[in-house]
Amino acid sequence: MRFLFLALALNLPAAAGPAVVVTLDSVGQRVRSQNPDLAAARLLVDEAVGRMKQAGRLENPALESEFEHNGRFTEKRFELGLRQTFPVTHRLRLEKELGATAVKSAGAEIREVANRLVGEARGALVKVLALRERKRLLEQQAGVSEELANFIDEVASKGEASVIEAGQARLETSRFSTEIRQLTADERRLTGQLKRLLGMAPGETLHVSGRLPGLGVPQGADAGGRPALERARLAVVAAEQQAEIERTRRYGDMTAGFFAGAERVVDVPEAAGKEAIVGLRVSIPLPFWDNNEGNIEAAEAKAKRRRKEVLALRRNILLEAEAARAEMLEWAKLAGEIEDQLLPQADAQTDLSEQAWRDGQSDLLTVFRAREQRLELAAARLDALRQFQLARVRYDTALGNP
Repeated sequence: MRFLFLALALNLPAAAGPAVVVTLDSVGQRVRSQNPDLAAARLLVDEAVGRMKQAGRLENPALESEFEHNGRFTEKRFELGLRQTFPVTHRLRLEKELGATAVKSAGAEIREVANRLVGEARGALVKVLALRERKRLLEQQAGVSEELANFIDEVASKGEASVIEAGQARLETSRFSTEIRQLTADERRLTGQLKRLLGMAPGETLHVSGRLPGLGVPQGADAGGRPALERARLAVVAAEQQAEIERTRRYGDMTAGFFAGAERVVDVPEAAGKEAIVGLRVSIPLPFWDNNEGNIEAAEAKAKRRRKEVLALRRNILLEAEAARAEMLEWAKLAGEIEDQLLPQADAQTDLSEQAWRDGQSDLLTVFRAREQRLELAAARLDALRQFQLARVRYDTALGNP
């Protein structure tokens, strides 16, 4: 409280809450634990568990009563019974198994949602890190341009250089500053997207730590870890279980019950008599006209479709991972060529052009052109590294890698 009063008195901002720090290694854990969309998706399991508890239960028994009499109320009859319906097949057990499969499928769906959200967060994080690398590159170039501008101002004040060249050098420095501000605005936009994926509250501060990792190309591809593929396989199991349930429904449910009653009978000229009745009732449907053929065929066709969908999904996953890996190879090759061959040549050419300008053998425009070429190559290498990491994110997301 004292600090707050002091801050208000001195017109200083009060201390903010703890900031959230994420890296490429920790962003997945943060998304899984804090993303609100994922928290909502987890309720799918609770829904599936509730349906599983309800599945496979007998219908509630029915209480029946009957009362009749003649017109003079001399003869009466009252009956009370209990009736229960139950299947003659193992349909209830199959419905329980189908409910358990639905619970597993809901879990796989949640993991697929998490896999997608983590992929989006990693992609946004890679873009933020790449923007920061680009800003650092521009800041270095701006520093070099500032030194050159100061040098030109100094020699121009002695009459050894043109004032126009000094203005060109200052303009070059201003250009870098403008690009840095544009990149800062893009970074703010991407940080906002990342905060949403991380489940952060408005006003919380996010710090992105680390740098872009190296160009390590993964070897091989295994689609077995993708939650979407697991969910598709469980859909096949569920379709087969549903088809078996439809086969059991060829035979209707059997109804059985017992009853007890009392009856008053008058036989003229004899006196009225009373009788007690106890009995059993059984009702067995006969599959003469409806044996559920249409529903059985539809369920079997659905199971076949689900099997083909698993094959198609697995092929698509492997194709997506293969394309991402091929893209990684190309970007890694390009980044290596720029770093090992082109950048050293550009550095040498920049040094030569600056030395030639200082010796009066070249103009300042040549120096700017050489520096611009060097900057373009460095930016091209950075863009190759960025594209490589984005392809790596797509590769990991396609295979369901954590």
